[in-house]
Amino acid sequence: MVILRAVRLDDIDQLWGLIEQATYGLTTLQISKDQLTERVELSHFAFTRKTEKAAGDLYVFVMEDLESRKLVGTSCIFSKTGGYEPFYSYRRVVETQASELLGITHRIESLQLVKIHDGPTEIGSLFLLPEFRGEGRGRLLSLSRFMFMARHPKRFAAEVIAEMRGVVNENGSCPFWDAIGRHFFRMEFPQADSLSTVDKRFIEDLMPRHPIYTCLLPQSGQEVLSQVHPQTRPALAMLTAEGFSISDMIDIFDGGPVVRCRRDSIDAVKRTRQATLVELADVDSPSPIIAANCHSGFRATVAHVQAVSGGVRITSETAAALELSVGQTLTLLPQHPQSRTTNEVST
Repeated sequence: MVILRAVRLDDIDQLWGLIEQATYGLTTLQISKDQLTERVELSHFAFTRKTEKAAGDLYVFVMEDLESRKLVGTSCIFSKTGGYEPFYSYRRVVETQASELLGITHRIESLQLVKIHDGPTEIGSLFLLPEFRGEGRGRLLSLSRFMFMARHPKRFAAEVIAEMRGVVNENGSCPFWDAIGRHFFRMEFPQADSLSTVDKRFIEDLMPRHPIYTCLLPQSGQEVLSQVHPQTRPALAMLTAEGFSISDMIDIFDGGPVVRCRRDSIDAVKRTRQATLVELADVDSPSPIIAANCHSGFRATVAHVQAVSGGVRITSETAAALELSVGQTLTLLPQHPQSRTTNEVST
């Protein structure tokens, strides 16, 4: 069994070993160990504070394999983008140009740099070891963040975005970066990708200040605009099913799309429910759902849950993993949109 929980201060060494295995293009995981330590400390404070208001917090979740006690995955919520270090993106702008004399009308697209100081909530930094992918673990790693938002809506902005990983080759080369960024920054994609997590001032210092016409880019650069890395397609499909849509913004480094959705319109937020744990016993339910304990930080797992009189029934193994006792409240989330059945959510 795996458990998703709030990161702890004693997770730093294991988490560092985990993110070192993340590949090029996972920008928010290209950080130093000192940066990781700071991130974990900030997350520890965010999870333990009692006030329910937006404060620009960072929440780090880790997935632990209970059998080996090893961390096998991680994901984050950045409760607000921008601030002292703004959020940068390219906006794809299409304009119509016409010549009455020549009888020519055509649409031309440009990329325009956008700088946002007071931005939305962002989800990101999702990474799961390849050998643990499947059996609903990736969905647990991703969707549990929306359960947490549903329980603490005042901590997050009204809109949620995600920067999807763009097309990056195994050797670290990036067609979009080679088409634009490399000419202005005089460095390769992995170096710029890593530097952006340290200090973003160099972006504004060196980025072109005028719109870039996409028709002037090499074909290889045009073809990857708003395209995602092959390994990111399942994540994009999952977010799309939850109500996210591809926006007109793309990542300034790899050209990957930015997807967005109103927080309260995210299907996983809307279908999150609470129920009282009334019994520990074998469970007969049609499909497993995500169950969570939000009393002490956050713990979640994929489990069978059955509705009974006055609440729900789960197995003693699930209760132990979630650190739940009979009489406490747990949070429930069917794994798929519109997959709710009477047994799953009639509590």
